[in-house]
Amino acid sequence: MKTNQSFAGKNGFQFPLLCDPERVLGKAYGAGESGNARRISYIIDEAGVITHAFSSVNSGSHAEEVLGMVS
Repeated sequence: MKTNQSFAGKNGFQFPLLCDPERVLGKAYGAGESGNARRISYIIDEAGVITHAFSSVNSGSHAEEVLGMVS
């Protein structure tokens, strides 16, 4: 969870990042069906609807890409 907070602060995120150590949500969204979780991001709107899904995440450029979509 501290890693998520550090990542969010470093990239200027003004919204919470989910930490799912039990992989409950990861499995529900198809990101944790194997032994290892995959890096997948979702943008969820105010109504709780997923508006964008990123199933292949480049950790070097992903934050900028997502911020461009939600800003």
